[in-house]
Amino acid sequence: MLSFYIIVSLTIFLIIYGAIEYQLHQKNLKSIPIRIHINGTRGKSSVTRLIGAGLRAGGLKTITKVTGTFPRIILADGSEAIVHRKEQANILEQLDIIKFCSKQQADVLIIECMALQPIYQKITEHQMIKADIGVITNIRLDHLDVMGPTLDDVAKAICGTIPKKSKLFTSEDRYLGFMQKIAIKRKTKIHNSDPKTITNDDLKGFSYIEHKDNIALALDICTELGVDRSIALPEMKRSKPDEGVLRRFTVNENGKRIHFYNALAANDPESTIMIWDAIRNQSEESEHFMFLLNTRQDRQDRAIRLVDMMSQLDYGSIGLVGESLDMVVTMCEKQDIPTTKIHAIGAKPTLEQYHDLCEASLSNTTIIAIGNMGAGGAELSEHFENIHQTSN
Repeated sequence: MLSFYIIVSLTIFLIIYGAIEYQLHQKNLKSIPIRIHINGTRGKSSVTRLIGAGLRAGGLKTITKVTGTFPRIILADGSEAIVHRKEQANILEQLDIIKFCSKQQADVLIIECMALQPIYQKITEHQMIKADIGVITNIRLDHLDVMGPTLDDVAKAICGTIPKKSKLFTSEDRYLGFMQKIAIKRKTKIHNSDPKTITNDDLKGFSYIEHKDNIALALDICTELGVDRSIALPEMKRSKPDEGVLRRFTVNENGKRIHFYNALAANDPESTIMIWDAIRNQSEESEHFMFLLNTRQDRQDRAIRLVDMMSQLDYGSIGLVGESLDMVVTMCEKQDIPTTKIHAIGAKPTLEQYHDLCEASLSNTTIIAIGNMGAGGAELSEHFENIHQTSN
């Protein structure tokens, strides 16, 4: 009987505690005038950072939280703090960010969606953030083990974060009609950003290769909140980019000039092909192109799709680094990629990988690194960056 009373008492306590926590969270939410929730397959972190920079330039006290390659909180003065995690990422950390933002009396909170499971994406928006402005950058094939198996399934999952009685900004064209149907049901106005509004001159001044879609989306939101693009854009160019953005590093080794593009955050075929086309269009015809595929053992589905993509493109060679090397070599062989094109390097120390890649390169080579930032990808890119900085 005593155990029964203990269980009942504990249950009542938890219910009361949960109710109090819920009310405190609602109070924190209401204290933040503008909440922007950013979701999508690609570009979330970049768009989050761009909007934050633009709004700060316009005088709005803005706090930004990016999941990105490495999670960060960007404070109102533009400085950054690392998000330390004792365990694996959990959507409950968003509650702490909202509480922090409320204490800081911020005008704006910009927060990147960190949920993958469709139900958690819905909970994050409709129970935790309740955005005034929702953002969907794009919808592409990735995380099919969680959101798949089809692109339509991914679209349904991501659109779970379309807010109610608010505004939605997106650069996505393919699923715009689908998004509009959901937005109508939720009484939300939708705005489709047009990358054609961004000129090549607008791209000048960025320290990395930024996509027009991301800039257009960020500028439209800044304009919506009263910050003119003439004020927002210069600050976007000055802001610190996410570690996963597309950047080019040039090194000179043994008479070879090697351009290394860090496109490791582009881990779906559609995004990778867009980057491939952009690089090809600004490169010399004589350049030797090498795809560098970095594989994680727990992301073999990505490797399958990217190897299939590479089998359909015209390039000089492939470098394979990271985990599951034998498996990826077999994938390439099954796609009839000539073994003479394949340089199987694997999960070696960073310096050894660097030297092997330089050895495999020709006199004028462009390496496009794709696949994963993890499993040594970030370290290899950082090594190319360090050599680039000391030799240029």
